[in-house]
Amino acid sequence: MSRSRRFWGGLAVLGLTLAAATAAHAQAAGGGVTGVPALDQLLPAGNGAASGRILQLVALLTVLSLAPGLLVMMTSFTRFAVALSFLRSGLGLQSTPANLFMVSLALFMTFYVMAPTFDRAWNEGLKPLQENRITEEEAYSKIVDPFREFMTAQVRPKDLQTFSDLASRNFPKAEAGEKIDLRILIPAFMISELRRGFEIGFLIVLPFLVIDVIVSTIVMSMGMMMLPPTVISLPFKVLFFILIDGWNLLVSGLVRSFF
Repeated sequence: MSRSRRFWGGLAVLGLTLAAATAAHAQAAGGGVTGVPALDQLLPAGNGAASGRILQLVALLTVLSLAPGLLVMMTSFTRFAVALSFLRSGLGLQSTPANLFMVSLALFMTFYVMAPTFDRAWNEGLKPLQENRITEEEAYSKIVDPFREFMTAQVRPKDLQTFSDLASRNFPKAEAGEKIDLRILIPAFMISELRRGFEIGFLIVLPFLVIDVIVSTIVMSMGMMMLPPTVISLPFKVLFFILIDGWNLLVSGLVRSFF
């Protein structure tokens, strides 16, 4: 019993101490104690600065959580990733180069292609917003516009028309000169990027397929039925890719396809 009394007595003393400290801190925040800044000195006055900063923080956390999806949906990453996947399949290599290398290469190529778009979004939208020169609504428009222009330049008119027709019942039809709704533009851009990625992948795989067919014909004509043709064709495909400087040709071709 004595131990429990001492325990509860200690908790009571601790509670009284915390209450006194809270009261002193509240008095200091009200300006009663010199040297301690008040709450109105920490936040700028007027224009709902506190709520604006909270909304900016929530928006930043939301964008960071959706960053992988936005990277795939609104940039050139899809085309690069699909083309590099076709390259590895055409070579017949299952784990070389590793997925980490392929994704990293696609990311850095995306940053290279999207650098002008990122710079415009920063200079026209994010930077003025941080300096309180524009409102959140104006910043959103200035940040999205560079990506909208990039996607509009790359999207296929047929895909854009398809999604416009599908959305005509739910969204108002855009007039001439109006900006395309992102709910229509983004899926149309993704479909266009997938189509172009598969077109490039077909051109990548075609020469390797020819090598496979030639090696298979030679192996069958020699009567080596039990020998897999891929075992012999793999070194020839790798040698062919090295001799034509394949990495340079592929990367430069993919980047130039956006300009």
